[in-house]
Amino acid sequence: MLSLHTNNAALSAQSSISRTQSTLSTSMTRLSTGYRINSAMDDAAGLQIASRLKAQTSGMTVAMRNTQNSTSMLQTAEGALDEVSNMLIRMKDLATQAADASSTDDDKTAMQSEYDALGLELANVLKNTTFGGKTLLVDGTIDASMTFQIGASSSETMEIDLSADMSTLADDISTVTANYTSAATGTELTSAANSTIGDLEDALASVNKVRSGLGAAANRLEHVYNNLANISTNTKAATGQIMDVDFASESATMTSNQMLLQASTAMLKQSNSMSSMVMSLLQ
Repeated sequence: MLSLHTNNAALSAQSSISRTQSTLSTSMTRLSTGYRINSAMDDAAGLQIASRLKAQTSGMTVAMRNTQNSTSMLQTAEGALDEVSNMLIRMKDLATQAADASSTDDDKTAMQSEYDALGLELANVLKNTTFGGKTLLVDGTIDASMTFQIGASSSETMEIDLSADMSTLADDISTVTANYTSAATGTELTSAANSTIGDLEDALASVNKVRSGLGAAANRLEHVYNNLANISTNTKAATGQIMDVDFASESATMTSNQMLLQASTAMLKQSNSMSSMVMSLLQ
């Protein structure tokens, strides 16, 4: 129907142009940002899922750093105890030599002097070894129950308690050398070398037990790290599938909409010429 008041063809063309412009704008935004979802209007459900996955990934990244830091701390403690073990072995050698009848009193006094020096260093290592400015061994981090945050949620923790073993270690060390508590001239080799050998064996066993616990905890943290890395990789991939734009598909959509916009514009121009047809009927 020819009408001066209503141009149905023009209205249809304008509506088509409006829809095409909106779709074209969305395609251009996606291609310029690289994301399929740029606001909740694009995909409300997808955005919610992606945000949750992103928070999980971020938390796991921090947890991975936690495991690395914790492993470094445990390795520092284990390294200090390795030196403690070396000193105890030397002290045991001195005690074994002093217990022999071939050692004179002067020999035992000389050995006791070295033994006392080693005792002082044992106290120094056990009481003053630090990690990040905090005491690590006796009366420190390892000497209490430890909680490691190994995941993005509150339930993902790892508990390690070596406090009982550390207490036994400290007691055994104080038994083998008077210099553990305060500087003094000991009598371990000059008067009781043979019994000191047994005490040193107990101290070595206590040190090895703590070292074993530290090694087991460090190995577990390594497996935690590897598992977190695997989960994080797959979670990032899942987030990308939701959020990232498919450039091939979106480029084709943009091209199609550009062609539709050109066609709709041309048709709007043609529909606007229909008014001249109405006027020709009045001539």
